[in-house]
Amino acid sequence: MGLQCYFGGTTIQTLKLAAIPASSRFILKPISKTLVLNPFSRHNYVICPQRNPFKLLVRALSATAVQTAPITESLDNKVVKPQWKAAIDFKWIRDNKDAVALNIKNRNSNANLELVLELHEKMLAVQKEVERLRAERNAVANKMKGKLEISERQKLIEEGKNLKEGLATLEEDLVKLTDELQLEAQCIPNLTHPLVPIGGEDSSTVRKMAGTPRDFGFLVKDHLQLGKELDLFDFDAAAEVSGSKFYYLKNEAVMLEMALVNWTLSEVMKKGFTPLTTPELVRSSVVEKCGFQPRGDNTQVYSIEGSDQCLIGTAEIPVGGIHMDAILAETQLPLKYVAYSHCFRTEAGAAGTATRGLYRVHQFSKVEMFVLCRPEESESYHEELIKIEEDLFSALGLHYKTLDMASGDLGAPAYRKFDVEAWMPGLGRYGEISSASNCIDYQSRRLGIRYRPSEPTPAPPKKGKGSLAPTQFVHTLNATACAVPRMIVCLLENYQQEDGSVIIPGPLRAFMGGLELITPKST
Repeated sequence: MGLQCYFGGTTIQTLKLAAIPASSRFILKPISKTLVLNPFSRHNYVICPQRNPFKLLVRALSATAVQTAPITESLDNKVVKPQWKAAIDFKWIRDNKDAVALNIKNRNSNANLELVLELHEKMLAVQKEVERLRAERNAVANKMKGKLEISERQKLIEEGKNLKEGLATLEEDLVKLTDELQLEAQCIPNLTHPLVPIGGEDSSTVRKMAGTPRDFGFLVKDHLQLGKELDLFDFDAAAEVSGSKFYYLKNEAVMLEMALVNWTLSEVMKKGFTPLTTPELVRSSVVEKCGFQPRGDNTQVYSIEGSDQCLIGTAEIPVGGIHMDAILAETQLPLKYVAYSHCFRTEAGAAGTATRGLYRVHQFSKVEMFVLCRPEESESYHEELIKIEEDLFSALGLHYKTLDMASGDLGAPAYRKFDVEAWMPGLGRYGEISSASNCIDYQSRRLGIRYRPSEPTPAPPKKGKGSLAPTQFVHTLNATACAVPRMIVCLLENYQQEDGSVIIPGPLRAFMGGLELITPKST
């Protein structure tokens, strides 16, 4: 198929979208059997009908979150108290440490498994000693209840005092060890889908190519030059007002942002998604439960000084928190949301010509899809999300490729992630415009989002037992439907004309009052 662009009744350009055959090796077909990852092989996986042992890894690494006191810091040894605690199965991690270590290595994570295991052993030893001293203290207390000689009672009082002091010290040590263990263990990432390529970003594989690069026949301009000539942006004034990597949108660029948002929302809502706007300040504990780090030198999160709140980097975070600590009915699933929000990112470490202009900024608008579903459905919804993204970008006539991202580029929450990169002729390269991640139950176990399966044909309940089916954790998925600044980059650079004008893609014109062309302003 192709998207034809018109100017004055004449066809200016047709962007051809290559048909992808169903048999293409880049299209992953559903697999009916369970995939089991061999933890001792770097590339191989085995298809077999047995239960996947890595499924237990999720239970071990991302269990139910329990809210605790706000972050505090000890003045003597700088132990930070976690904001929340996860019921992590440390015994399973210890018994399967080779598989856990391989997963950490493959994902290029800085999680320190050896320290986690060491802290756990220390905690068990201190816990055992605490229990011993408590038993001795109780025994002394019981002896004090009987008739005793004064000297014997005094001896027991002294013994009880010593036990109390020793117990207080050990209990304090136990709290510190538990807190440190929680903080270290929470760094362990999600497990990895068996089909994910192992390695860094360069190991990611192309699963689909759509369209072809446009042959311009004239010297192309990047979006910065186009924006200046068409009076669409003002980076200089924004730098004075807010700092670098901020911007003002002007004139038709404002209309283009609104059109992209409204068109995207309308298209995604047709797929059964509920529209949302979200809070843009959230508690830092919610950020952490979603798998992001709100603090540290390389954090992408803006934290509000003097509070436990952060600015969101994606609507995934507040949408994920909507059903926090909830038990949903199975009949409520799937829950499909499409959320519009502003997003804020520090972009720590980002520099260079590849990040100039609108490509990498501190504040931007985004439309995000989010799904909560039953575990057995998450892979099919992952495919649905990436197809929605691809259909949107194809409708806009973009040339893009979809990547199955390698293990080292997944981040902590994702079990599997697909990225879409579009051709940006002014920048002379492909640039990421969206991603779609299946986080299985990594986030839901930390956020405490469960569902109760519909009850089967009821059997006579056992005496004293309830008849409710046990709860299970939902799977969560997220996908970018439209990251506005990067879409503006793509549209300006791909639809520019030799006379300096830019054609508005057909699907957006109804959302821009029928405007078909952005032209240079007369001086």
